[in-house]
Amino acid sequence: MASNRVKGSPDRTAAAYFDAWRRGNVTAMERLVYQPPADFSVRHRKLSDDLHVESLTLTPGQLRSTGDATAEVPFTGVRKLTELGEWPFGSTLRLAVRDRTWKVLWAPETLHPLLKDGGTLELEEEETSGAELVTSEGDRIPNDSYAEAYLNPLKPEFEQVNYGWALVSKVPGQPDTTLLRRAPKANVERTTISRAVQAAAARALDAVEDSTMIVIRPSTGEILALADRLGENYSAVRDVFPPGSVFKTITAAALLKGGLDPAEQVGCPGTYQIPFHRPFSNDGEVDRGTVTFTDAFAYSCNTTFVEQATTRLTGEELRRTADEWGFGRPIATGISGTCGTVPETDDLDMLGADAIGQGEVVSTPLCMAALAAAVQSGTWRSPRLLSPEQVRRIDGAPHADVQMDEGVVAALRDMMAAVVDYGTASGAGLPEGVAGKTGTAEVEGETPHAWFIGYRDDLAFCVFVRHGGSGRSAAVPIAARFFKGL
Repeated sequence: MASNRVKGSPDRTAAAYFDAWRRGNVTAMERLVYQPPADFSVRHRKLSDDLHVESLTLTPGQLRSTGDATAEVPFTGVRKLTELGEWPFGSTLRLAVRDRTWKVLWAPETLHPLLKDGGTLELEEEETSGAELVTSEGDRIPNDSYAEAYLNPLKPEFEQVNYGWALVSKVPGQPDTTLLRRAPKANVERTTISRAVQAAAARALDAVEDSTMIVIRPSTGEILALADRLGENYSAVRDVFPPGSVFKTITAAALLKGGLDPAEQVGCPGTYQIPFHRPFSNDGEVDRGTVTFTDAFAYSCNTTFVEQATTRLTGEELRRTADEWGFGRPIATGISGTCGTVPETDDLDMLGADAIGQGEVVSTPLCMAALAAAVQSGTWRSPRLLSPEQVRRIDGAPHADVQMDEGVVAALRDMMAAVVDYGTASGAGLPEGVAGKTGTAEVEGETPHAWFIGYRDDLAFCVFVRHGGSGRSAAVPIAARFFKGL
C-alpha cells in the first residue's frame, strides 16, 4: 500500500521537532520542515535574541489527524524573558506527507501566533528620570496635603535615569499592542513627613484660606507636617510676618534670663505709657491690675511686656536672646528656609513695640514652630524635611544643636501651660497636655495676622492665618481640629 512507503509518522516527526526546538538545535528543526524559508534559522535566533529569551518550555497536546496525509499538534509554551519574566503562548504544529515523508508545515505563526500576516514582536526600552517623595513610613504623601509647593520643586534633586521594558506586538495596519510591561521605577526618597500628622494638619486647614500649619518633632527637628495654604505665593518657610504676641515667648526668655521671677508681681494696666514716649494698650484696654509675670504671659498683657522690656532690657539684649532661640542661625531644612530678624534698636518706642512682636520684628511660621519645639525639648534644633545627609548635600551643614538655659526653659513651659489652662487659649477644645502661646499681629490698614504656637508631648507646632484676625479665634481652633484629627 502507498501508506507503507511513507517514511516516519506524524507522532515521531512532531516529537523530534519539539525535542530539537527545546534544545535550541535550529539545524535539526530545519531538516524536519518542508521547504523551510531561507531565513528559518535567522528568524528563530533573532526572536530569541531580540526578546532576551532566557529559556523555553514546550508542552505538546494530543496529535489530531486532519486528513489522510495531514495532522496537527496543539501545544503551549512559556518563554522566560530576562526583563519581563515568564511569557506563555499557545500555537499549533501542522504536519503533512510531502515527498513520501512526514514533514512539518512551518509558518511564522508556528513560532508565535502574533507573527502571522507580517506581525512582529519587539522589546522596547523605556526610561524615566522621575523621583517620588514619600512619607517617613514609605507611604505616598496624602492627597491634598498642601505640601506640594515644597515637594514638587524638590523632586529634581533626586531624579536619576531608570529603565523599564515593554513587549509590543506590531501588525501592519493595526495599532500596536503592549503584551507585557515593566514600568520604570521612579527614584524614591523618604521625607520626614508623617502620613498621619500631615493628613491631620491638612484637614485642620481645609476650611481656612491663607493659612499654614507646621509640625516639628522636638526631639529630632524633623518636620512631621508642612501644610501651607498661604495665598499670593507666600511661603511658610521663607517669608516673614510680624509675629505679634507669640514673640512674647522670646521677650519672656530675655526677662527670665535677666532675673525676673515667674511669680513676681507686675502691673497689667489697660494702658501703659513709656515715660516721655508713646503709650501701649492691652487688647480692649483690659486692666488686670497687679498679676504675676506668669499670669501676664497667660493673659498676653501688652502693657506688662512693654514696661518690663523697656525698664529691664536693652535692644541688644532682646536681639541677642532672639538669636539664641533661632533668629541668629541659618536653617537647613532641605528646602531652604529662614527664621526672621530682630533689629537692634536704641529707640524705647521701637523696643516696646518689638517686645510684643510688632515694631520691626518679623518671623517665618517655620521659625516659630522651631521656637515651640525648643521650649518643649530644651534644645534648639534646625528643622529639617529630609535626612541629615540629604539636607547637608542640598542646603549645606545645619547649625549644631544648641542647649537652652534649663531654668528659662522650665519657666517658659509653665507659662505656656498657663496660656492653655486659664489664659488666652483656655476653653478652646485643646486636649490635655497642650501648652502654647497665642498671637495677634496688627497690620496697618488690614485685618491682623493670627498665630498660635505650642506643643504636646513630642509634637511642636505653629499655626498661622494671614489676616485671620485674633490668634484665639482663628488659629487656636485649627490646632484643636488638628489634635482631634490625629
